[in-house]
Amino acid sequence: MSATLNQLLWLTTRSYLGEGAAQALVEHFGSAEAVYYADPSEYDMLRIPNGLKESLRDKSMDRAEQVLERCDRLGLWIMTYQDAIYPERLHQLRDYPLVLYGKGKRFRFDEELAVGMVGTRRCTSYGEVTAGRLGLELARAGALLVSGIAQGIDTCALRGALRGGGPVVSVLGGGIDVVYPVENKWLYEDVAAAGALISEYPPGTETHGSHFPVRNRIISGLTLGVVVVEAPAHSGALITARKALDQGRDVFAVPGPVDAPMSAGTNGLIQRSQAKLIHNAEDILIEFAHNFPRKLRPAVPLLPQEADQRLEHGSKEPKEPKEPKEPKEPPASEVEADPPTRPRSEWEALGDEQREIFHLLTRRPLVPDELVGETEIPARRVNTALTLLQASGYIEELPGKRFRALVRFDNAPE
Repeated sequence: MSATLNQLLWLTTRSYLGEGAAQALVEHFGSAEAVYYADPSEYDMLRIPNGLKESLRDKSMDRAEQVLERCDRLGLWIMTYQDAIYPERLHQLRDYPLVLYGKGKRFRFDEELAVGMVGTRRCTSYGEVTAGRLGLELARAGALLVSGIAQGIDTCALRGALRGGGPVVSVLGGGIDVVYPVENKWLYEDVAAAGALISEYPPGTETHGSHFPVRNRIISGLTLGVVVVEAPAHSGALITARKALDQGRDVFAVPGPVDAPMSAGTNGLIQRSQAKLIHNAEDILIEFAHNFPRKLRPAVPLLPQEADQRLEHGSKEPKEPKEPKEPKEPPASEVEADPPTRPRSEWEALGDEQREIFHLLTRRPLVPDELVGETEIPARRVNTALTLLQASGYIEELPGKRFRALVRFDNAPE
């Protein structure tokens, strides 16, 4: 661990460190190292809580070493504001995070059409369906969805984007190894596998309600715009919208019935001209398409029935595949000599995992366990990919829980 990282971890784990205090100290002294090596009398000259002054006088590196050891053990990465990959979008914030912890991919956010999506935990069925469809449409078009990971709108948006084959990012209000809510443990695993979990709180930090308003500035800060799907008048989602407006980001809102309590906040944003009214993902993407011509891809439009099929599991966790029976040799009638050809654009609209699984199924019928073994994709995600491919008519299930390809794609890579 470099000296600079040592001091950054030391500084960001001080007690009584309020919102923006670490950034202010670095700006005042010039660097985290300068804060660490400052004469204790210099702290007395600052307008900071006495508890923080005492914490700064404690030069022990034990806590920093514990954080680093825990990150190594959990396979987490650490990004600091001094790293080349640190997003310029966050650097623009007055209270940018000095350190970020992550699990999964390291995205170059400044090169991504990242869109945030937030809303109430107590959403209605209208909010669930809308968030799921928006997430699905954004992912299929090539956008990167950024959200929290709470129940309600966050969960529906993430699940929709995952089923659209896209990467996702969840910004947490606690340590990455602290699952909150516990019901979303499966979603933590899926997000880390397909995208990234990010937090400015070191591993082991319990999730507290006071963390979420602070966390929200990162959700909006990483994105070009934030969508509020459903939010009552005093929803925490509106804090994210205000953060986005303060940061100069675009804000979008899904309208709801005029007398619906869960739409009071979103309708208010639209009424005050603080948000653009949207009906679908295209209303969002059109605002940024000219800046990301190579990032976006034309997605084959889904009929409402197709979208419903992809999102049919609702808020339930995807089921694990049942133990397959011993497969038998397929009869001659199962072998199709000349499968129909589908356009390459449909192949490009598939997610990476769907493509990998489909490619294997073009060779021979396989059961889910065999696909897990050959691809090393988690069983739950294999099952989801099979459901999506089957719903699109690209594969079919044979006796013995085996799956085979029904089509081939024009000019698709071998």
